[in-house]
Amino acid sequence: MLTSLSIRDFVLIERLDLEFAPGLCVLTGETGAGKSILLDALGLATGGRAERGFVRAGGAQATVTAVFDPPGNHPVRAALSGNGLESEGALIFRRAIGADGRSRAFVNDQAVSIGLMREAGAMLLEIHGQHDDRGLLDGAGHRNLLDAFGGLSDEVAEVEGAWRALSAAEEALRVEAEAQSRAAQDFDYLKHVADELRTLDSRPGEETELANLRAVMMASEKISSDLNDAVDALSGQGGVEARLNLALRRLGRAQSAAQGRLDAAVAALDRAVIEVSEARRTVEAATRGMAFDANGLERAETRLFALRAAARKYGGSCDSLATKRAEAEARLAALSGAQSRARELERLKVAARAKYNSAADTLSERRAKAAAALDARVATELAPLKLGSALFRTQIDRIPPESAGPHGQDRAEFMVATNPGAPFGGLTRIASGGELARFILALKVSLADEGSASTLIFDEVDRGVGGAVADAVGERLARLAKGEQVLVVTHSPQVAARGAHHLRVSKAMAAGAMATRVELLDAAGRREEIARMLAGAKVTDEARAAADQLIGATLEPAPKRRRAT
Repeated sequence: MLTSLSIRDFVLIERLDLEFAPGLCVLTGETGAGKSILLDALGLATGGRAERGFVRAGGAQATVTAVFDPPGNHPVRAALSGNGLESEGALIFRRAIGADGRSRAFVNDQAVSIGLMREAGAMLLEIHGQHDDRGLLDGAGHRNLLDAFGGLSDEVAEVEGAWRALSAAEEALRVEAEAQSRAAQDFDYLKHVADELRTLDSRPGEETELANLRAVMMASEKISSDLNDAVDALSGQGGVEARLNLALRRLGRAQSAAQGRLDAAVAALDRAVIEVSEARRTVEAATRGMAFDANGLERAETRLFALRAAARKYGGSCDSLATKRAEAEARLAALSGAQSRARELERLKVAARAKYNSAADTLSERRAKAAAALDARVATELAPLKLGSALFRTQIDRIPPESAGPHGQDRAEFMVATNPGAPFGGLTRIASGGELARFILALKVSLADEGSASTLIFDEVDRGVGGAVADAVGERLARLAKGEQVLVVTHSPQVAARGAHHLRVSKAMAAGAMATRVELLDAAGRREEIARMLAGAKVTDEARAAADQLIGATLEPAPKRRRAT
């Protein structure tokens, strides 16, 4: 609720500090006294349009500060927290306007955008009057009010959950479809890669083996003649081995006669023959192993060049070709299973859609019942408010399936026909002023506490009525104020008599300039003000007696008196 309002240099108000309490607070005063200035100030503090003319003549800057103390679970606290603002305790809304018309907005002493201030302010304060463009006149909120009136929170929650599940299923199917589309474009390429690498059938380390073999085979052509010459030099007639054997035989025949002088030479030659024989066999084996094979070299080079060409084509090394083949084959296998995955995701989406449609249909049925109940309740409120010829209807339209969402498949709007036979239209088509305010009052009383701001302001809801109708207006305002804080600007003594708190607005010259004063009346002052409203310019004893009758035998306890100019 609104707990205090401070105004500085605003229009005709130099300085004003007011405190507010729960219940019904009435604002009275002569026409032109400045009651609308207070409403303008409250509207400004909650995000209303700023005008250069709001700055009091001679003032450098106008400021309005409104303090609210909503319940701990009020939606405005979550909205402020979601924007990084402190939301515990009292909420202080402050708006400053310079003489150049520029304004700044603050919530709890933190600078905020006008849009955020307006959004939060709409959750705390509704002003109903000639220029009201929020609250019940905003058709965007009618569906939520209908759901609250019908007690449909569980049904709405079920629809929201079904919508989230449906959205998730649709997103999964969309992602899979996109993946399949991209993969299908790559199918031919992947098949070509897999087939080519499968035919190549490379293995890790093969490039090194082929490179070494090629090097050896290319070298064998160059050294084969040397190896043959070496074999000839070691063996055959005139070769080293034959000559050593010859020398060994000759020395062997002379050894016995040499009396040991040739033993060492014979042993050395014997060893040399063995080593030369081993060398010959080794060279012969090498010659056979390194025999030049032109066809073998060509095969090795062809295989090696094929591996290296594939590595350049697909990126990486020759050793990675086997891995790339496995990856291509795996992606092809995934593509073959994609169709079955898509069918399963489609089945899940269809099931989620069916569940959402069922929940939304149930919600639509219960909304229709709630709308009929609300229409009947509002109808009972119209006649006492001198709106007996008006007709009220909650119109529910089905949203196209593609536009349905987490709140179901319905669009709800409060409609009215001002006279029987006249076409129904939105609330804004009702005549402005008091008639509109009374119609909103009927709706507010019917909706009780459902989805309302914590503070309601009615601007001249009693315009153009008196007597029993004015009393009916006052009775409904008082009833509404039992659950919400209600402020009403009124010229009706019947309405004023219902107030738990009474502010009188007046205008007078002060320091050579016209100024607006606001005074919180005590019991005696309240009686005198209501008597003035009954009698006019001259207050008579009869008017005071009539005021006593309206107020009742027991006067309200005198509140603390506050005066400001």
